[in-house]
Amino acid sequence: MDFRKQKLSIAEAKEMDMVQYLSSLGHEPSKIRNNDYWYHSPLREENTASFKVNRKLNRWYDHGLGEGGNIIDFGIAYFGCSVGEFLIKLDSGISFQKPFKNRSKTENQPEHLLKIVKDDELNSYALIHYLEQRKIPVEIATQYCREVYYELNAKNYYGIGFKNDSGGFEIRNPYFKASSSPKDITKVKNASDEVTVFEGFMDFLSFKCISRNELNKTPDFVILNSLSLFEKARPFLESHKSINLYLDNDAAGKKVAREALSNSKRYNDYSKLYQNHKDLNDWLVHIGKQKKKKKKKKRLGNKL
Repeated sequence: MDFRKQKLSIAEAKEMDMVQYLSSLGHEPSKIRNNDYWYHSPLREENTASFKVNRKLNRWYDHGLGEGGNIIDFGIAYFGCSVGEFLIKLDSGISFQKPFKNRSKTENQPEHLLKIVKDDELNSYALIHYLEQRKIPVEIATQYCREVYYELNAKNYYGIGFKNDSGGFEIRNPYFKASSSPKDITKVKNASDEVTVFEGFMDFLSFKCISRNELNKTPDFVILNSLSLFEKARPFLESHKSINLYLDNDAAGKKVAREALSNSKRYNDYSKLYQNHKDLNDWLVHIGKQKKKKKKKKRLGNKL
């Protein structure tokens, strides 16, 4: 089947994660409260963040405009285009980033940029506990991650940092998900003719956890750090004989996998291994919970 002939549907577009999509446009949240991600509005100029995305519902609302909706409603407002035009551009993978409407930037206008202050060995109890909740062994995480201290909106924070090839960091903690500039992919080279691909570093660490006892030759790895960087990664990926995809089980991840499979027989889609789960790490966490329940039942059975 030629997947290139399949066009992105409205239903598939609505499944795309709003937070990730806004990140691909260069917009990062100013604060996060549970499922609510607050931004300085991409649709207008403002000093206080009043544009909210509820990640659970995957819907946005701009309190300053009194308007909201799904990703398609946002695209129409952001680009001033029709539904059909937005879907065509979204499907083609064209970069959407452009100057914001009605925003005249001056030299003295403050920028809300994330600034890395320092990075150190990973040893924070809170961050290690967060990794344990994600079922990532500390001994694996410390090989690839750093404890990153950063400044955002004149406040200091810290999180787990995963470095990309250009020196920027992907940052995670229990309450925040962000990245520092410059944005780029991360390559882990092992002189292999096989390469394994992940969207995020938590999936990469999950794979290292799952495969740590295997004696097979270790492949090269590519962590995209954003699905929008897949095209940038292609030259390196396609220098390998075999390319294994472990992308997210959402509409965007499935679409990229379909297109890759239709472009070359070297691509292999492994997302069925964690079907019914968002991604590989979600599967790992779920499997860990199942094992705990089974052990608990066994202990209860022994007591009876």
